Amino acid sequence: MISVFRKRGALLALLFAFALVVAACAEDDPAPTTTASPGTDAPTTTEATTTAAPTTTATPTTLPPPPPGKEVLACQVSDTGGIDDASFNASAWAGAQQAEAELDGVSIEFLESADATEYRPNIDAFIQQGCDVVITVGFLLADDTAAAAVDNPNQKFAIVDQAPGPFPPWADADGNLLSDYTNLRGLVFQTDEAAFLAGYMAAGATQTGTVGTFGGINIPPVTIFMDGFVRGVAHYNDVNGTSVSALGWDVETMEGLFTGNFDSLDDGRSFAQTLVDNGADIVLPVAGPVGLGSAALCQDTGSCLIIGVDADWNNTASQYSDVILTSVLKNIDVAVFNTINNVLVLDAVGNLFNGTLANGGVGLAALQANADMVSAELQAEIDAIAAGIAANGSIQAYLDSLVPADG
Repeated sequence: MISVFRKRGALLALLFAFALVVAACAEDDPAPTTTASPGTDAPTTTEATTTAAPTTTATPTTLPPPPPGKEVLACQVSDTGGIDDASFNASAWAGAQQAEAELDGVSIEFLESADATEYRPNIDAFIQQGCDVVITVGFLLADDTAAAAVDNPNQKFAIVDQAPGPFPPWADADGNLLSDYTNLRGLVFQTDEAAFLAGYMAAGATQTGTVGTFGGINIPPVTIFMDGFVRGVAHYNDVNGTSVSALGWDVETMEGLFTGNFDSLDDGRSFAQTLVDNGADIVLPVAGPVGLGSAALCQDTGSCLIIGVDADWNNTASQYSDVILTSVLKNIDVAVFNTINNVLVLDAVGNLFNGTLANGGVGLAALQANADMVSAELQAEIDAIAAGIAANGSIQAYLDSLVPADG
């Protein structure tokens, strides 16, 4: 049954236990929205020239040049969505490709995982090959990445959507870490912040008064998008006295719609159709390439608009640009690029990366074909909210700042 979220005061801060703000060394990687010069640790994030959703420009940090003749082989193990999923695997690979193109001495390789049984064999194959850093892409690879890092303390690793902490698979049942994990870098993202903006935008743009979301698998890197989106809709209702409904996720019960996979385009169509049948005209699919099925449904029927995830779908899924409102950006490419640069120059992976609106690690993609759905007034409200979240450090801190001191 579809979970319906109507104007509620209760909000759930669904954040990773491991996504703590860590004091940065030179590589607490900002994600600038301007073009960086080759050799810096901040690759380009493409922005269209049409009306843009808010982004936060961060000043890039620059590492010294690598030692003469230094070479690095960076190897990426994908999750089951595949390297060309138009989503998080593709975004991670884009960062590796940019490192190879811009950083002298860097070469890259990848292995795709058809299913979970291939995670550890792929990791081990790259270790045996002599990769300088093995980058695993996705929360579901955590068990095998943690075990490999313990078994190979001299091998450098990075993992997207996880980071070591006092919980399995990084620690025993008593919370004791199984390693110091100095050889591993976590790359995590507060995508709820950007999804909050997308939810607010969707609530302001809907023509039916109903929007919806669904996920691939019920895991934190998926539900954090859904949580932020639904909370953004609720905030729009609070600010504007409206009653826009958000289908597909309930922040109180943490129950919602999930396809159970990240690869079925047919599921993407059917789940989007279910939401449309229940009144939604804007859909946020958080399921990698499954969402491309949703975009096809919207395009074929003209019944809905899509909000992409991870990458800017106007670039990675441009065949659906006519039905894309915006995308919730998770700048994995930037974090991967910078990690490879760290290995090249510093011979270390670097500190935990926690991508936020404040450091440009997450954001919204520029509006393009459907920019007329977002009025100047709505855009100004979204800009102000983005600035407020960035300044206060979290969605909840921003919301709390809006409450008068006397209650």
